[in-house]
Amino acid sequence: MQQAADDKGRALPEGPISLSVTFEGGEAIARARDHAGVFLRNLEREHGVPVTERVMNLVQLVVSELVTNTRKYAPGPSSLTLRAHQGAVSVTVWDTEPRLPVVRGADPVRVGQHGLEIVLAVCRSLEVHPEPAGKRITATIDLV
Repeated sequence: MQQAADDKGRALPEGPISLSVTFEGGEAIARARDHAGVFLRNLEREHGVPVTERVMNLVQLVVSELVTNTRKYAPGPSSLTLRAHQGAVSVTVWDTEPRLPVVRGADPVRVGQHGLEIVLAVCRSLEVHPEPAGKRITATIDLV
């Protein structure tokens, strides 16, 4: 199987590569970060897609922030889907809370509630979609 390459000769996946996991309880945050690390290492090892330490750290940060919000504000199960496609990694978190999050403006004196502000600062895009049961949030981080 021949892989496409970016303008610097780095391999990119031909089609989407993904991993999905479901969480029920408080262990979700650490497990989600672990799944992200495994996904990115496998992306590099099994698919030849280079993953820099910077990208590894950014994806794990985004996963941590989004899953933390899910654990804090949404009762019940949640899911995490990581998807590599078109030179990027999408981090999608679904939860049961129907209220959509509000991204607050920067406020250096506010304690807490900076998660989505941080996610917006490091991602190419952030999308929030209401679902029949809950909502789905997708953040996309460039691999390059």
